Amino acid sequence: MKTKRSIISIDENRCNGCGACVKGCHEGALQMIDGKARIVSELYCDGLGACIGECPTGAIKIEEREAEPYNEISVMERIAPKGEATILAHLKHLKNHGEMLYVQQAVEYIRQHDLKVNISELQENKRPLACGCPGTMERSFEAASCSTAPISPVGSAPLSELTQWPVQLHLVNPEAGYFVGSDVVLAADCTAFAVGDFHQRFLRGRKLAIACPKLDSNKESYVAKIVQLIDSAKINTLTVVMMEVPCCGGLLQLAMLAAQQASRKVPIKKIIVGMKGDLIEENWL
Repeated sequence: MKTKRSIISIDENRCNGCGACVKGCHEGALQMIDGKARIVSELYCDGLGACIGECPTGAIKIEEREAEPYNEISVMERIAPKGEATILAHLKHLKNHGEMLYVQQAVEYIRQHDLKVNISELQENKRPLACGCPGTMERSFEAASCSTAPISPVGSAPLSELTQWPVQLHLVNPEAGYFVGSDVVLAADCTAFAVGDFHQRFLRGRKLAIACPKLDSNKESYVAKIVQLIDSAKINTLTVVMMEVPCCGGLLQLAMLAAQQASRKVPIKKIIVGMKGDLIEENWL
């Protein structure tokens, strides 16, 4: 789904085919085709303009236009085979421009794929999301409880199964590395308070996003984010957990609308719980 953002534009009449910009693009977005520099995919262009300074003829500029959103995971998949030097050049480029969220996504990719890259100097000054609150900064961590622990330990409080932050859907970044290929739970806000063993029953081994279909504003952005989870993060499954009250059904409607707009197909499970925490309905749609 295209959005309006900054992205480079190349004037073919000015391009002399020197290829300097291709070497200056750390994301692999540029390639020489028929003697001219061209963007091979909008997904790879971060719009930061590192290639502009490499062009001797002034053929490259940054413009605001409708384009596919930049995708850090796609970039990492493209440049990973080129080795540590290329990856570090890319990460330092992002860090120098203050794009620490993209750096975090790349670091998550490096860890998940066990790449041999020294990232120690990049693990500082993490930036929170645009709202400016430090509590919204993306984090990925291990669950507090063991995956083999019983669902409801007798005589002890069950531990948390949460493995990422933030969780509120307005604050969630659908392209965060921890969402890639994951099973995602989209839960109505009230469900965790109604279901005593919510973490062990629904959250174990899954990533989480929460929302209220009645009280939250700008629900159109929720649809767009779920589409990104399906298409960009390529999530494995989506489980929608709702209360039995009628207004909660709007959460499933948002998920189904996103599924219709997405280019990929993903299995969706519908779960309805009662106000006393009982399971009323659970089925794949």
